[in-house]
Amino acid sequence: MTTVEGAVPAGRRGAAGAVRGRRPLAARIVARTGGGAMRVFLVLVALFWLMPSVGLLLSSLRSPQRIAESGWWRVFSEPAQITWDNYSQLLSNGKVMGSLLTTAAITVPATVLVVVIGALAGHAFAWMEFPGRDGWFLGVVGLLVVPVQVALIPVAKLFGAVGLFETTAGVILFHTAFGLPFAVFLLRNFFAEIPRELLEAARLDGAGELRLFTRVVLPLGGPAIASLAIFQFLWVWNDMLIALIFADSGHPPVTVALQQEVRQFGNNIDVLAPGAFLSMVVPLIVFFAFQRQFVSGVMAGAVK
Repeated sequence: MTTVEGAVPAGRRGAAGAVRGRRPLAARIVARTGGGAMRVFLVLVALFWLMPSVGLLLSSLRSPQRIAESGWWRVFSEPAQITWDNYSQLLSNGKVMGSLLTTAAITVPATVLVVVIGALAGHAFAWMEFPGRDGWFLGVVGLLVVPVQVALIPVAKLFGAVGLFETTAGVILFHTAFGLPFAVFLLRNFFAEIPRELLEAARLDGAGELRLFTRVVLPLGGPAIASLAIFQFLWVWNDMLIALIFADSGHPPVTVALQQEVRQFGNNIDVLAPGAFLSMVVPLIVFFAFQRQFVSGVMAGAVK
């Protein structure tokens, strides 16, 4: 009996072996660096990325005199200089602490509105038939290229006419309006990749559009919705331009409040350092709390 290997000509066997032996360049690089060296490199990158945050934390734990004398890294050689006096002064600063509440009052509604409206619109553009659907979607995509700076003066005049200028509601509406185009674009493309058979099976079981949206589309689109919520939350929380123009000057968000703490001839570092660290901790907590959903959303978008 002739074996399969014997039936294949020797020339072809050699060519096939050569092809199997020549792996892609990327695969060879990963194979050579995929051990301990790659882990060490990734740890170094993570430490380098966290260095500004660590420096800000250590600076917030030092007195203004110590900060003026040396850098934050001196804490490792002189740990006795660590003090909580800056945070005590910050907690007694009603303006900065109130600004954190104002920022939360702006960020949470602006994020929820963008996620809810974006999910509803994304489902409609992906699975509902209505006149001009593609044209409307192209219009939404075109709004992505409109810079925020172009709308500052017209929106300021509009808000002034309707009584929304320098109000929390005006800032929320501005962030919601400019966050929706990206939200609709992202969620529509993600929802469109849901297998049609699932939706048809749900319709055969008697599910209407609302039940179809809440029971099928939303659970499957969870990673994309989590990614959108993180992006929107970080953008609104860290915003200063919109807050500086449209927010109430008497109750500003934390970014504006910290900017107002800068003295004429120097920095109010005993308030700025702990205030900046507290304002940075909240987005970090949100990101690490939803990092699994964020990575799942990014990977799903990359595969699809």
